[in-house]
Amino acid sequence: MPSPDDLRLIDRLHGGFPLADRPFAEVAAELGCDEDALIQRLQRLLAQGDLTRFGPLFQIERAGGRFVLAAMAVPQARFDAVAARLNAMPEVAHNYRRESAWPDRPGATPLNMWFVIAVGQPAQAEAVVERIQAETGLPVLTFPKEREFFVELRLPLLPHDVPDFPDAAHESR
Repeated sequence: MPSPDDLRLIDRLHGGFPLADRPFAEVAAELGCDEDALIQRLQRLLAQGDLTRFGPLFQIERAGGRFVLAAMAVPQARFDAVAARLNAMPEVAHNYRRESAWPDRPGATPLNMWFVIAVGQPAQAEAVVERIQAETGLPVLTFPKEREFFVELRLPLLPHDVPDFPDAAHESR
């Protein structure tokens, strides 16, 4: 479980990181600790799985690359092995289990593994899909981006960030 200091660090880094020669030193000064301690704390949070990723988000198309949303129907008995294989691929940004909304609907494909392929050049995406299919023996469905939406979800991590809600038991009616 993250400590209050861990939560302050995560909250500070969410949505902004200084563009400076020593960005960790700047954040450490803001939080009242030293740079090495801050870096060690981040490494611990990542190692423990409290953070799953720490890094920038790019609009990859502006840099000449491409993101591809993809999905597969993976038999339950092979799910962990296929997930491990995808996780080992540098082009797979992340993957996750998702159950089909209507698995019993006629013609439904039970897509249960969803992932994002990130490549430096658009032509590389097809080769990655073909490699995944060859290595897993499973078809990969791809979903091209039609429009881009920016959605930033920021949940309060610290008690002072949580709005005060009236206690229903004490509310006058």
